[in-house]
Amino acid sequence: MSNNAAETVIGAVVVAAAAGFLAYAANTTGVSGATDSYQLHANFRSVEGISLGTDVRLAGVKVGTVTGLYLNPQTFRAETTFSVDKSIIMPEDSAVVIASEGLLGGNFVELVPGGSEFNLEDGDEFLDTQGAVSLITLLLKFVTGSKE
Repeated sequence: MSNNAAETVIGAVVVAAAAGFLAYAANTTGVSGATDSYQLHANFRSVEGISLGTDVRLAGVKVGTVTGLYLNPQTFRAETTFSVDKSIIMPEDSAVVIASEGLLGGNFVELVPGGSEFNLEDGDEFLDTQGAVSLITLLLKFVTGSKE
């Protein structure tokens, strides 16, 4: 009988440790959903290198995460939704750009603040967007001498 009690206690400790690890992982990766943020939208011609969970940065600092990404079948443009920390207030004439971390680095969404007196609110859309620039396309243009 004492063997069953010891096994039960050890099992409970293992389950508690696993729950602790899951809570830590969710908190570290921002998946917990407990962050105080608001949603913004943007449409791009190309979102190459962007996926759900990609960083949204302002001046190189992570301020949000891409939370939605789908193709609009009428416009054939990629529509994105991302969460931004509520402490970051973006002017309504701000731009959103898909930028690269370097020559071989990954892509991220960069917010470029504007100068308007009016600010974007939860659910608003960025009007000024710049999609991903394909490195392969740029190299092909350089090699072939194309000006298009």
